[in-house]
Amino acid sequence: MALRLADFDFMLPRELVAQHPAAERSASRLLDGRGATPVDRVFRDLPSLLDPGDVVVFNDTRVIKARLFGRKADSGGAVEALVERVLPPGNEVHAQLRASKSPRAGAVIRFAEAFDAEVLGRAGIDDALFHLRLPSDALVLLEAYGHVPLPPYISHADDGDDARRYQTVFAARPGAVAAPTASLHFDQALLTALAARGVHTARVTLHVGAGTFQPVRAERVEDHRMHSEWFEVGDDCVAAVRAARARSGRVVAIGTTSVRALESAARASGALQAMSGETDIFITPGFDFRVADTLVTNFHLPKSTLLMLVSAFAGHAQVMALYRHAIESHYRFFSYGDAMLLQRSR
Repeated sequence: MALRLADFDFMLPRELVAQHPAAERSASRLLDGRGATPVDRVFRDLPSLLDPGDVVVFNDTRVIKARLFGRKADSGGAVEALVERVLPPGNEVHAQLRASKSPRAGAVIRFAEAFDAEVLGRAGIDDALFHLRLPSDALVLLEAYGHVPLPPYISHADDGDDARRYQTVFAARPGAVAAPTASLHFDQALLTALAARGVHTARVTLHVGAGTFQPVRAERVEDHRMHSEWFEVGDDCVAAVRAARARSGRVVAIGTTSVRALESAARASGALQAMSGETDIFITPGFDFRVADTLVTNFHLPKSTLLMLVSAFAGHAQVMALYRHAIESHYRFFSYGDAMLLQRSR
C-alpha cells in the first residue's frame, strides 16, 4: 500500500516543544518502546538496557555557527544567511538566504559589519541555495561572527548555553548545521558507565544539513526528493560492527543520522564497508535494514522524513502509538527534548 503524507501526521501541543535542554544531559526522559507496552525511564538508565558486547555508534559531527546576519552592500537591505555547506578550498559556501529580494550573482553582502561575501550564483536542489565566496576561511569566519543555528521551532536567540548544549560532548569534525540530537543526552559519566557495562563504541560522521528541517510537500511519500549530506564510515567503525556481530552483540545506532550513515555504507554491497561521500538515502517503511539493530532517537516533527525513518525501523503502528503515549505523558519533543529506545521490527 502506498504511503501518504497524512500517515505521518499527529497533533502536538505547543507546550511540549522543548525550548531549552534538560538541566543535565542524561536527566532527560527515555521512552523504552521495544516491547508491547511502553516503559517510562530516565536516559541515564541506558547502560542497563544494553548488553555487554553491544556496540554503540555515535555521529561525531560538530555543529558550526552557521547563521549570519548582514546587509546588502548596495541597498542596505537585511539578509539572514544559513550556511548549508563549506566548499573546497574552504572560502566558498552554499547557503540559504532570507531577504526581501533575492540577491543576484555579483551582489555583495556585508556580514556582521565585519566582512564581505560575493554572491556567485544559485545552487542546490531547485536552485534553493546561493553560492557565496568569502574573503578567507569560512569556518574561521563563522566561528568568529556566526550564531548557533538553532532549529526554527526554538523561539529564543542563541546564547552561550546554546553554544555549549547544542553540541555533543564528543563533537570532533566541523560541518553540521544541525545537531545529531539523540547524542545530546550523553555526558562523560554516561560514556564511562557504558564502558563499565562492557558496551563498545564506534563513530561515524554525517554532517547534518538544514534540509533535515524541510517539510515534505509531496502527498505520496515516494515522490519526495531527499536532500544530500556528506558522510563517512571508517575502517574502525566497520571493524567494531563486525566484532560485535561475531560476539552476538547488537549495533545500537544513536540517532537517525548514524542510521543513515551506516545504511548508506551498506547499500551498495549489502554489507557494511568503509565509505565516504554524499548520501541522499530516503528510509521509509519497507526499507531493508542491513546494520542497525537498535535505535536511540529523539521525537521528530510531524510529516518529517525523520519520523518516516523511525517508522520504517520500528514499525509504523508501533511508533505512532509510542508518540501518542509520549504526548499523553508530557514528554518533551524535538531537538532539546526527550528520547526513545527502539528495536528493529524486521
